[in-house]
Amino acid sequence: MKIKNIHLLLLLASFWGPSFLFIKIAVEEVPPVMLAALRIGTGALILNLLLLLQKNRLPLNIDFWKKTFIAGFFAQAFPFIMINWGEQYVDSSLASILNGLVPIFTIVLAHFMIADEKLSGQKLKGVILGFLGLIVLVLPNIIEGVEGSFWGIIAITSAALSYGIGLAYIRKHLVNIPSFQAPAAQLLSVSIYLIPLAFFMYPSFDFAVLQTQTISSIMILGVFGTAIAFVVYFKLIERSSAGYASLVTYLMPIYGVVLGVTILDEVLTVWTLLGAMLILLGIRLTKKTNTISVPQFGKNIDPALYTKFR
Repeated sequence: MKIKNIHLLLLLASFWGPSFLFIKIAVEEVPPVMLAALRIGTGALILNLLLLLQKNRLPLNIDFWKKTFIAGFFAQAFPFIMINWGEQYVDSSLASILNGLVPIFTIVLAHFMIADEKLSGQKLKGVILGFLGLIVLVLPNIIEGVEGSFWGIIAITSAALSYGIGLAYIRKHLVNIPSFQAPAAQLLSVSIYLIPLAFFMYPSFDFAVLQTQTISSIMILGVFGTAIAFVVYFKLIERSSAGYASLVTYLMPIYGVVLGVTILDEVLTVWTLLGAMLILLGIRLTKKTNTISVPQFGKNIDPALYTKFR
């Protein structure tokens, strides 16, 4: 295990893990759809500029763009909006834990959508533990009465489900796509309709009144949490392996929880810790036997990774 690979892994987690903190800050002033549009637009601009500098052009095939449009909706547009909306009602630390359900949802969906991605006994144990963790997280809201936090959990869980759908769709329909092209095309296609939609929904939105910390959070999400994170991600895969890079799945909730508690004074309950332990254990069991090939690399890659566009 090379020291530089460890540094890249920690760097990647430091880009993805704090995203939930910056979403929590930004969504105080920016509506969920607008925040998603600004973040995706920023990421799309940077990734497509990188493609241009590499003299790498996006395909002009209509079928490619149709499939990219669908993948972009499930892998970026819908989950970004749901996470943004959900974090209005739940802590950023809880959101980072719920994000751990992505690989578990992916495995279940792949079983039904992809012929060679069937559930094994080991995977099934991981899936069951993951859903038990979700039940533990939701249970206090059921006992105390359904409030905003309950719907926040449901929204972020639906985002994890959407990521799973997006990954399974990409695995089935988008293959042998060169590095950067798939995410760059997805972010671009989402920007084309999401940015106009955001300004249509919020025609009187005033950027001039935003606080400095809100503007900084938006830029960090778009530049570091989306665009530059891809660069580090690709580099890590090239230098190590998919299995090694999958370790970031365990680091992200740690970053999310620590930052939420220390910076936003969020409180961790016993229910939250127990739910997190079950979800992480479930991910661990599914990783022992599971890899999914992702179009950018033409090789097997862990399902938890491709969906971290946040």
